[in-house]
Amino acid sequence: MRKFSVVLLSLAFLLAFQVGSAFADSKLDNTISKLIGIDYDYGGTTTSGFDCSGFTGYVFKKLGVELPRSSREQFAVGKKVARDDLRPGDLVFFNTNGSGVSHVGIYVGQNKFAHASTSKGVTITSLSESYYAKRYLGARRVLDAGTFEEVATEQPATVAAAKPAPADKVELTAAPPVDGTVVE
Repeated sequence: MRKFSVVLLSLAFLLAFQVGSAFADSKLDNTISKLIGIDYDYGGTTTSGFDCSGFTGYVFKKLGVELPRSSREQFAVGKKVARDDLRPGDLVFFNTNGSGVSHVGIYVGQNKFAHASTSKGVTITSLSESYYAKRYLGARRVLDAGTFEEVATEQPATVAAAKPAPADKVELTAAPPVDGTVVE
């Protein structure tokens, strides 16, 4: 019985780490993944260093969406979203200095958001982490339905591209001779 419990627990542990975000093969995920670990730089808007709104602006620009420069201005765009209705790509906002909107990140699914942290640089953090949970102000949806499908969901083309063509659909052609002569 003990062996069975250990095997079952090991399997559950393995599966827990195999489950990725809701958008694991999306353009949004791929864009953010490349930026994890970049240092925080106040006023930064490039891969040399980001502040929070510089990070969100950079990511969305890569996805074809222009955002205003500051977190306060970004809070004024898009559609208000309830916390229970968050989906990947939504902007999440926080009051970190006691004077209203002062921090922004990008919701990535599974109750987590990507942001440029002053202490950790670009990172992924849980919305439930006490520091952010106490300071959460709200969220805005800046991606329309079509753009969301394009950038924040797994791309079917990548799944289709991985499948080989059926054998009866493959057309074989002969390669030309190496010496350049034409064979008819």
